[in-house]
Amino acid sequence: MAGLLIISEPNADSLIDDSLINDSTSTIYSRDDIAQLFDLPLMDLLLQAQTIHREHFKANEVQISTLLSIKTGNCPEDCGYCSQSGHHRDTTKLQAEKRIEVDKVIAAAKRAKAAGSSRFCMGAAWKHPSAKDMPYVVELVKEVKALGLETCMTLGMLDTNQATQLADAGLDYYNHNLDTSRSYYEQVVSTRSYDERLDTIENVRNSGINVCSGNIVGMGESRDDRIDWVHELLKMPKAPESIPVNLLVPIAGTPIGDKVLAEGQLSVLEWIRTIAVARICCPTSYVRLSAGRESLSDSEQALAFMAGANSFFYGDKLLTTGNASQSGDDRLMRELGLTKQFAAPRAPKVLPVMDAMNGHQTQVVLAE
Repeated sequence: MAGLLIISEPNADSLIDDSLINDSTSTIYSRDDIAQLFDLPLMDLLLQAQTIHREHFKANEVQISTLLSIKTGNCPEDCGYCSQSGHHRDTTKLQAEKRIEVDKVIAAAKRAKAAGSSRFCMGAAWKHPSAKDMPYVVELVKEVKALGLETCMTLGMLDTNQATQLADAGLDYYNHNLDTSRSYYEQVVSTRSYDERLDTIENVRNSGINVCSGNIVGMGESRDDRIDWVHELLKMPKAPESIPVNLLVPIAGTPIGDKVLAEGQLSVLEWIRTIAVARICCPTSYVRLSAGRESLSDSEQALAFMAGANSFFYGDKLLTTGNASQSGDDRLMRELGLTKQFAAPRAPKVLPVMDAMNGHQTQVVLAE
């Protein structure tokens, strides 16, 4: 594809020259290029984002996920936006819950599939899974995949061995958000470094699992921070296959939530602008509407889809915050003419094989 054009002027010059095309067909954007995109008139930005979206995805098709909290609360991290942090439990009053039994998770996955979700996401409030947690999450991956669903997990930090175990079980996606820019990160969390987040993403990528990594806008960061976050995605060897773009749902009792409730929330149009820039810069990635969607009007959601969002969560709850109702989503999809994407789970890397002659079970490692 030729270099993208800034379409605010009829005879505008090419934004990026053709020599900067990489192997993944994505144009490489500098930080200045990303800033220029943010500064485009909104209608021009949306048109450019939708045009690029249609070059890489089927028009009017959306990927639908369901998210379940498999272990809630008492997290040792101190993320300033999160009610699940043990650091804020005295002010948020969130009721902690232990790991959900496997059969209850599978029942929830079956309901999600019946409702039309193609991907089932499971989140646990851990800094990282422990050794005793790994058999549990591996079993969940295998059981959910057996239903024909794509699988995603967010469990905190992973080392190389843990990533490999999840990859061998067939995990499709692992979510580990950067949350914000490197420079603003220390305003959000102190118990985990930015580089540790990047290390986990690298471990996931090297294991063969698809990366899901996004941000939360509206935490008091500047547009420069949003520009830097997009640029950080582009500095990765490969952009995440899935990019959730969350709008902060301010929760009373959390430091960032209290600050935003007192000072005011970010404009929805700035959120949509961020979605559009992410779509342009990461053209082959799913860009997901995540937290904050429940507060949008139908028209605002339509704008977000025009901006290139092509994934969202079904269900009344996202971990601990509210979400748009499924009936409302179904109605809106009918009105907008959107269709659901079918699941395409990948095969596990390791399969059990039974010897029919002697009854012994062995494992076969599948080729990539």
